[in-house]
Amino acid sequence: MSSQDIPEENLPAEQETAHGAVSVADEKNPFSDPGLPPHEHRIQDIDERAAKRSERVVALLFTVSMLATVAFIASYVAIPHDKSIFVFPIGHLSALNFALGLTLGTALFCIGAGAVHWARTLMSDVEVAAERHPIEASPELRAQVHADFRQGAKESAIGRRKLIRNTMFGALTLVPLSGVMLLRDLGPLPHSSLRHTLWAKGKLLVNMNTNEPLRPEDVAVGSLTFAKPEGLEETDEEFQTEIAKAALMIVRLQPDNIKDKRELQWSHEGIVAYSKICTHVGCPISLYEQQTHHVLCPCHQSTFDLSDGARVIFGPAGHALPQLRIGVNDEGYLEALGDFEEPVGPAFWERG
Repeated sequence: MSSQDIPEENLPAEQETAHGAVSVADEKNPFSDPGLPPHEHRIQDIDERAAKRSERVVALLFTVSMLATVAFIASYVAIPHDKSIFVFPIGHLSALNFALGLTLGTALFCIGAGAVHWARTLMSDVEVAAERHPIEASPELRAQVHADFRQGAKESAIGRRKLIRNTMFGALTLVPLSGVMLLRDLGPLPHSSLRHTLWAKGKLLVNMNTNEPLRPEDVAVGSLTFAKPEGLEETDEEFQTEIAKAALMIVRLQPDNIKDKRELQWSHEGIVAYSKICTHVGCPISLYEQQTHHVLCPCHQSTFDLSDGARVIFGPAGHALPQLRIGVNDEGYLEALGDFEEPVGPAFWERG
């Protein structure tokens, strides 16, 4: 329906707007200004019933957005992260990821669609031409901006269309909750889990390559051996998590070459055991120099002196490698005499 089909007395009054003056082409301005085309009224401008229908559509979209946000939160809490579903024609997907993507996408789409439909059907669509002006804002311009803002708020009918206003505020209020719910993955708090490993008093040192317990005679002077705690197997579900904290490197030094008193007390016949995890960013240390007793992290070249408490002598690492106190049991196997006395790996905010 166009304005030509409606009696003139039913048409809304035109606003007084500053339409650019129509100019005629001349030598200085070879292109004439045709001015703005006549304004065509929409059906919502003419029929209040049509305007009410558009209002209900916009409110429905905002309401669906709110429901989708609630569904996002419910899916995040209720759906197990390891559950999968079959979605044709994509195939098997994570049920949690599918639900989160679908609900969050619906929530955001409905807010955008509602805003677009509101602007296209209920807000004023009268074109206004404004003359160019200097960039500096004069008092008159600021007053005009404020007046235009008030006029725009009036034309948007946000005060009169309370159903749209309330549902829009509801949708915009609930959508951020989706991001707040994602903060749940920051927990649970580690508490003391970062301070402890599988090492404990009586745990045997098991060779990572042979999977056999180590005896002192198995460790030659100048050699580098990697060990894990007794009972930790590669088939265990938590193997990667535990070995990342418990990985051990064993070096045999001449007792006379050990400079640090505590290191000597915690060793056995010159055999010292240190964490394999670099204290910079957690890379595994694997390079050993026999003559200097230095170990080097291949990631950022942090260097530690194993003959002097594994202190840092070069690179970005912030502190020495933690040492594990070891001894020999009645059967002649190397064993731990406790856990590390400080957290292994990089420094963290709870370190004390």
